[in-house]
Parts: sequence; C-alpha cells; structure tokens
Amino acid sequence: MNRDDWMEDEVFDSTLSQRTEELYRVNNHTPDENGIIEALALPMRDVIVMPHMVSPVFVDNETALLTLQSAHDREQTVIGITQRDPEQENPKAIDFLATGVEMAVGRLISMPDGASSALVQGRRRVEILEFTRISPVIKVKARVVEEPRKADKATQALMRSVVSQFEQVVQLNRSIPEEAHLFALNISEPGWLADMIATSLSLDFDERKALLLMNDPVARLKRLAELLADEIDVLELEDEIHNRVQSEVDKSQREFYLREQMKQIQNELGEGDVWSRDVTELRQKIEAANLPEEAKKVALKEVERLAQMPPMAPEVGIIRTYVEWIVELPWNTHTEDNLDVANAAKVLDTDHYGLQKAKDRILEYIAVRSLKPKKERQPILCFVGPPGTGKTSLGRSIADALGRKFVRVSLGGVRDEAEIRGHRRTYIGALPGRVIQTMKRAGSNNPLFMLDEIDKLGSDFRGDPSSALLEVLDPEQNNSFSDHYLEIPFDLSKSMFVTTANSLGSIPPALLDRLEVIEFPGYIEEDKMAIADRYLIPRQMEENGMEESGLKFSAPAMQKIIREYTYEAGVRNLEREIGRVVRKVARLKAEKKDFPTIITPTLVEKFLGPPQFFQTEAERQDEVGVATGLAWTENGGEIMAIEVSLLEGKGSMQITGQVGDVMQESAQAALTYLKSRAPLLNIEADVFDKLDIHLHLPEGGIPKDGPSAGITLCTALVSAFTGRRVFRDVAMTGEITLRGRVLMIGGLREKVLAAHRAGIKVVMIPEKNVKDLVDLPKRVRTDLKIVPVTHMDQVLEIALENEPSVEPVRPRRRDNQEVEPEEE
Repeated sequence: MNRDDWMEDEVFDSTLSQRTEELYRVNNHTPDENGIIEALALPMRDVIVMPHMVSPVFVDNETALLTLQSAHDREQTVIGITQRDPEQENPKAIDFLATGVEMAVGRLISMPDGASSALVQGRRRVEILEFTRISPVIKVKARVVEEPRKADKATQALMRSVVSQFEQVVQLNRSIPEEAHLFALNISEPGWLADMIATSLSLDFDERKALLLMNDPVARLKRLAELLADEIDVLELEDEIHNRVQSEVDKSQREFYLREQMKQIQNELGEGDVWSRDVTELRQKIEAANLPEEAKKVALKEVERLAQMPPMAPEVGIIRTYVEWIVELPWNTHTEDNLDVANAAKVLDTDHYGLQKAKDRILEYIAVRSLKPKKERQPILCFVGPPGTGKTSLGRSIADALGRKFVRVSLGGVRDEAEIRGHRRTYIGALPGRVIQTMKRAGSNNPLFMLDEIDKLGSDFRGDPSSALLEVLDPEQNNSFSDHYLEIPFDLSKSMFVTTANSLGSIPPALLDRLEVIEFPGYIEEDKMAIADRYLIPRQMEENGMEESGLKFSAPAMQKIIREYTYEAGVRNLEREIGRVVRKVARLKAEKKDFPTIITPTLVEKFLGPPQFFQTEAERQDEVGVATGLAWTENGGEIMAIEVSLLEGKGSMQITGQVGDVMQESAQAALTYLKSRAPLLNIEADVFDKLDIHLHLPEGGIPKDGPSAGITLCTALVSAFTGRRVFRDVAMTGEITLRGRVLMIGGLREKVLAAHRAGIKVVMIPEKNVKDLVDLPKRVRTDLKIVPVTHMDQVLEIALENEPSVEPVRPRRRDNQEVEPEEE
C-alpha cells in the first residue's frame, strides 16, 4: 500500500472519525502467568503497524478477511504478522517476522476495486512463539514484550535530541503536519516516541522492518537519530533547490511583468517595443542586402521564427547570429578588376625581382580578361618553393595589380575538417568555416584568396581538411560551395585562389590535380645581390632610421654576407644580417661616434663576427681518383668532390658519406660500365676481383642521394684504375646507364651557378639539358665552357689526361706464388 494514501488518517490528524473511536473500546488479550497470549493472526505483505499508531489495512484474500471480521465481531485484538519478503506468495510460518504487533480492529469497509479495508490500532509488541492453527484462519501464541514506561536521564536526553531533530524535519517536510511535532512533545514513553516518529517518516520497508524487530526502545531512538540526521540533510538540499528554482521563476515573472509594463509605456510614447524594433531592423537589413533568392528566403523564414519567440528564449541568440551572418556576407558585392597589362607588369616588377614564370602567368590571365571581360573561370595557382622566396608577398602584389581585396588563410597545422566547412548549428558556439569567415572579412565576392602552407594540412579522427578543399579549389564545383553552418550555396567561382607550399610531396593527388603549379626556384647569388640592393637594404635603412645617413654596401661586402653568413634559398636570413649591420652603424651614429658610410668586407666581419659558412672551392691541383661533381640543394647548388681509393682485397665496394640508395645504385652502374670497358682502358679483368674499392663523398653529416652523380662517380673510378689525373677545373653532372649513356638531370641552373662561383672553367652536362641553359645569366654562359655530352666516352676524353701520370694500383704478387715455366 502507498503511505500517501493513508497519511491523513494517522493518529495525529486533527479530526478523528467514528471508526477511530471504536478502536479504543477493544481490550487487549490478557496474558497468562508466563506473559503469553493466544490470538488470531493477520498476515500482512508490506504493511508494518507500529504500537500506539492507527493505520488502515487493505485485504484482498479470504483468510485475512475472515480474521478481521471475526476479531471485529468478538471485539478482540489480533496479532499482525508481516512477511519477510513482500513478493512471496503462499508464505509459511517461517516466512514471517519473529516480532508482531497486537492490534485492535475496526469495521470492515468494501472498496470499489473489490478489496476491503479496516482501521487498525497497534497496541504492543509481541514475540511470536508458535503457530497453533493455519486454516481456515491463522492463530498464534506470542509473548508480550514489556517496555519501560519511564526514562532515565540518558534516555530523556536522547528523546529530547530526537524530538528536536523531528521538529526540523516537520518544518522542512511539507507532507508532515505541524501537529505531529506537538503530539511528539506530549509523549513521555521512549518506545512510544520512537514508534510514532518512525510511522511519521517516509522510511522504506526494510528500515521499518528493522525498527519493528528492535525490542529495546533506546536502540530504536538511536537508530532514529541517525535516520533523522540523513533526512534533514536531504530535506535541506531539497529546500535549497526549491528556493533556487522559485527564485528563478520569480525573477522571470518579474522580468516579464516589467517588460510588459515597459512595452505599454513605449506604446503610449509612440516608441514601440524594443524587441519588435530589432526584428523590424533585421527585416530591413535583409531587404537592403541584395541577397540571392534562396538566401533571402531562408533569412526571412528565420526572422519569422525569431518574431514568434519570447526575447529571453535560448534560441534567440543562435537565430539572430545566423541571420546576421547571411546578411553580412558579400553575395553580390564585388570590386572592378584593373585589366591594364602594362600597369600590372609595372606593379609586379616594382614589388618583386625575378619570378618571371609567375609574373608571366598573371599577365596572361589579365590579358585574357581584357579580351573577354565576362570570363568567370579563375585560375587556381600553387606557388611551390623554399621558404623566403616571396610566394606570399607575390600574392599580395597580384591583388594590388588587379585592384582586388587580398585575404589570407594559413592552413599550417589545421586538422579539423570543420575549420574549412564550419560547424553545424546544432553545436553551441557554432560558426562558419574559415572560407566563409574570410569572404566576410574581404567584403567582396572576388578577392584574391591566398591559402598559405597548403602542404602542412593534417588529418585525424576529426576529418581530413584537404578533402574539404577539393570543392573549394575546383572551378566546376566552387560556384555552389556549401558551408555546414550556412547550409546555403555560396559562389566562390569569382575569387582567385592562390595556394603556397614548400613541397608537393605531402599534397594529396586529388587536390594537386586541381592546382596549376608554378615553381619558385631558390635565388642565386646574383638574384640576392639585386634583391638586397633594391629592396632589403632600403627597407632596413628606413626601419632603423638610417635612410638619410648615406650608408652603402659595397658589392664585395654583400658577396661576403651572402656566401659566409647565410645559407638559404630565400632572403630572410640575408635581410636579418643586413639589419644587424645597419643597427651596428645606427648605434655608432646615436652615440655621436664616427661611423662608416660604405660597408666593406672587413667591416662585415667586424660587425657580424667570424664567418658562419664556408663555400666549397675547386681542387687546387689535378689528382688521380678525385672528380668534381655538382649537387642541388634547396639553398642553391654546391660542388662536390668524389674520392676513390683502391686497396688490396676481394673485389668489394664500399661507399661512405651518408649516401642514399639511388646514389649507391649509380655507383654500381658506373662500376659495371668500367668493367665492360676494361680492355679498352688497358685494365686487366682479374684486377676487379683482387682490389677493394672505397668511394667517399666528403661532408658525411649531410645526406646525399640522386642519380645525377653517375658520370662523376664513373670518372673518379676510371681515374683510379688507370692512373690518369682528373682536371681540377672540370665539373660534371649527369646520370649514367650500364651502356655509358648520359641521361638528363634536374636543378641545372643552381648546379652551373655553383660551378661558376667555385672557379670551375668547364662544365659537362647531359645534352638533353641544353634547354635549361636559357635560365642562366648571360655572364655565366660567357665565363664557363659548357659542354653537352651524350656518352661516357666523351666525358672521359674531356675530364682525364691522355696518359697515366702515376702507376695505377695493382695487386702485389705473393712470394710463395710459383711462376709456371713456359713450354718450349
């Protein structure tokens, strides 16, 4: 049964019915000399009636109904026995608690559901001794449990503490009437007090059962003290939560009332409602924004939703932000392009030195646009090159030449696909992706959009940003780019996209296929000299307050800075070193000391300290087994000496100098070619089985790889085996095949310039690389003798002396080796 259904019928109810009065007319059973009584027993499932308490019981079986009717008719008490497990059907004697309660029974009343109920009043605890009858009704023998009626001082103190705690519970628990506390104050018996408070509390069945089984009143009071303390903690927390909620409700009601008052006051003054005014302003912005039909339809629909919401609704801010994003995007706003090719060429040349391929591509685009102004398809370029070569700054110059807005997004380290496409509006704090945010910042739908460091995109469990860029950078798709936040197609086809990267290796093939790649080669020394003279020195002079000092850098001083204090493909470090020199001079000027007006190599070393890098120089004399090759690096070209040493052994070859697999294979191919040409080079065939070959490339801390050192390796091997010296002023580059053919290589421009700087006079290159000579400065082509070759025989003829100058290394004959006599 549910305690809430009978709580109002407890003894402490203010109005007692006639059904309660007749309970008091029933007398208890008189115990024998051993304190034992015998009476009918009322089995109960989940009801526990405490002594002195009045409670209804509900019965729905014949045995219990017959027991109650018989006890009422005879005006006798019954003994209430409770099942240990309320769910058990057909319980036996052992399934009931050992302690019961003698109860007086009132009239039976039939309930609408067919069950019957009766009021019962607990009289005293009894200890069940024996079941004397089971059918048709249960009858038991029980011993009356005598409880002390008076309390000692310790018990009285405990009773007062419990009553005090109960008072707090009554004040906090709205379901317990205040009369309950008054009733408890008038109880002097400790057992009665414990049973009364136990009945008043909402205890679970197991806790009530435990209290019933406690025959010692003091033990029951102590347990009740613990239960009351727990109940007070729960009720205080519940009361705090209730007060907080009520405070929020009162605050909301107060705000609503004040807003309604303010609304009426504003209407009386003719000012209108602030909320309505905001919604009206949003509608006006939508009408004035010249939105596409679909965007306008979505925005107006959201504003209608906004108008129907209360101002303090949680979704108001989300919808308003969304509508403002739609209104503020440049759907149809654009800038007019400057299609003057001559002006564009002037702007590009003024801002940047060199980079002719990139400049030509931009001028071609402007020329086509001037002939066909309605051309919508924009180029999607990818500038690839080492750091500091001007990729990002050239993008800004292109925007200036076209008269477009310039916006830039750095993609380095971006790992979340939502950074590109945005978050869906279901997320708290959602925003559009970087593409839409940048278009809003540009303020036009045709900016020059630079995506910087596209090769440094990452990917993880949050998605692959490079896949999201496929739609952005595809001219066939980006006219209807869909951002997750907007969910409205936005036209990106009028924007000119320029991406930058340091290498193409990490760019996915599908994304790379959409890009028009323009390579930015590293600057050579001549380029750096010109850039420093035109841009870097004037900028550093201005930044350091030396523009009117007349300070100049001599050409030898600039060469010394470039060669001995920087080692890079770009010019960033060069500008830093120039800035250091200018600041040293600026300090002298600020201190009123004498300062130089021309920077010489001596002053460079004085200001910058000892040189940090040393340039590789050509060999000083012709040598056997040493050939000069050419290498390409990101920081420019280098010459590279390759050394060969022959030792007695078993025909093995060792290569050192941190050489990669491809270069090792080139050495094997060169050795195979040498063996195939041994008779023509006057080399005995058995020499290769008795000599060990050691190939070494100096500067072992630097990794080396690639096939372009093939002919250099072969030249060094032939020189070592034949004793013919290699000319010191000859350098070479080219891949070799087993048949001795010379194949084309890459990075020729940087390699030839490195040879020129090192004082080389003759450079041999593959014949198919002659086309690359157009990129060389005219002075370099004049100073060097560049010889195209197609076969290794040509290389050996030019690189080696005609006759051996030293005795070639050969295996020594052992002493015990006998010489067979010649037959006569």
